Amino acid sequence: MYKNIEKQKKIQLKDLVEYQSGQVVSKTLVQNEKVSMTIFSFDKNEEISTHAASGDAMVTVLEGKGKFTVGNDVFILNAGETLIMPKDIPHAVYGEEQFKMQLVVSF
Repeated sequence: MYKNIEKQKKIQLKDLVEYQSGQVVSKTLVQNEKVSMTIFSFDKNEEISTHAASGDAMVTVLEGKGKFTVGNDVFILNAGETLIMPKDIPHAVYGEEQFKMQLVVSF
């Protein structure tokens, strides 16, 4: 089920992706018909533009601070904070500074 990650080893999720200048970097850990789990790094001023997901999306900021727009609401999340973005509600993610996050989508 898990891929791109070592098993039976203590890790820091934030260490699974590096920052790259001018980019959003992602590493998929799980992808199936019920759940998707991905780790992202955002360089400053990089974004994932507005879109909607077919499942509830839970984001947890692992490092830094990210800006999340869900419908008409804006949330600033710091390391350790989590937000649920409901399915079919348009949302976007923006790096006001470099940050890393874990995304889990349940279908």
